[in-house]
Amino acid sequence: MSSDYITFTIGKKKNIALIAHDNEKPKLISWCQENKEILSRHNLCGTGTTARMIADQAGLRVKAYNSGPLGGDQQIGAKIVEGQIDFVVFFSDPLTAQPHDPDVKALMRIAQVYDIPMAINKATADFMLNSRLMSDTYDHEVINFQKNVQERAKSL
Repeated sequence: MSSDYITFTIGKKKNIALIAHDNEKPKLISWCQENKEILSRHNLCGTGTTARMIADQAGLRVKAYNSGPLGGDQQIGAKIVEGQIDFVVFFSDPLTAQPHDPDVKALMRIAQVYDIPMAINKATADFMLNSRLMSDTYDHEVINFQKNVQERAKSL
């Protein structure tokens, strides 16, 4: 393995994770309702309560994982690692302490490591959803972890 990076392609049909802290759920649901036409063209998933509320109130199909405090953020992170999530919209609450804050930070870190677009508020989500890249493929480079592991194994 020669390259330090490998190229991943985000397809035209995105795999989008939708997450919101409790105080932000109404904003995310409203945003989903406003953007239903665009979102309905993509594969949606989300953490438990948020996914259920979006499905019920916005009429979108959303695959539900566990609630955030019960490991849902970690499940979403694992799906990013597996290449099954391309895009994260997480309406986080910056003013309320969250009992699962380490999980949220881990999710944000893994999105950054895997170069996954992540919106943490409505303005960023609007810009991302209305980007010309939403209807096109997108190639991005990610660290070649297999090479990294092989080199570390040799040096230890």
